[in-house]
Amino acid sequence: MKINSEDYWSERYRNGSTGWDMGGPAPALTAYADQLTDKSIRILLPGAGRAYEAEYLFRAGFTALTVIDIAAEPLADLKARVPEFPESQLIPADFFEFQGGPFDLILEHTFFCALPPALRSEYVRKMAALLAPDGKLAGLFFSFPLTEQGPPFGGSAAEYRALFSPYFEIKTLEQATNSIPPRMGNELFFIFELPEQQL
Repeated sequence: MKINSEDYWSERYRNGSTGWDMGGPAPALTAYADQLTDKSIRILLPGAGRAYEAEYLFRAGFTALTVIDIAAEPLADLKARVPEFPESQLIPADFFEFQGGPFDLILEHTFFCALPPALRSEYVRKMAALLAPDGKLAGLFFSFPLTEQGPPFGGSAAEYRALFSPYFEIKTLEQATNSIPPRMGNELFFIFELPEQQL
């Protein structure tokens, strides 16, 4: 079964094989969200799983949220937790086939690391295509050695810089200081900005 298929991920949710699920939003992302003052910005959360960050943002007053996951199960879980979350903003779809945007901000959390590494260049191009000029891609990447064993698949700051710099300005790429204990020392917080001339 292909790692990036709906069946693969739906089965993991049905079987409870969701070791990546923290049961709440990542502290680095809530801290970043708390600095955002414009509650009307268009935010995409791709491969969001149970989308705890979307719940956090929604409860904080952000309205233009779009949540995508290839599996329907985690989106249903978000809807059960937050019944008032608009159904039309929950998209069960393959991220690479999604036609939407542009977005002012895309929040990344455990989606990139779940993809087969062969798709990473395509991920970068798709993110650039979905963002508005001067839009930002922000979130967390894992920083442990990339192997064929996964998901999750790791990587390094140097690899990420080389991968994203042809399309984005690297504003921040640093060790996360507020990771949950099991991930401490293994996460990089980043903010990449799409230059206006890129589009």
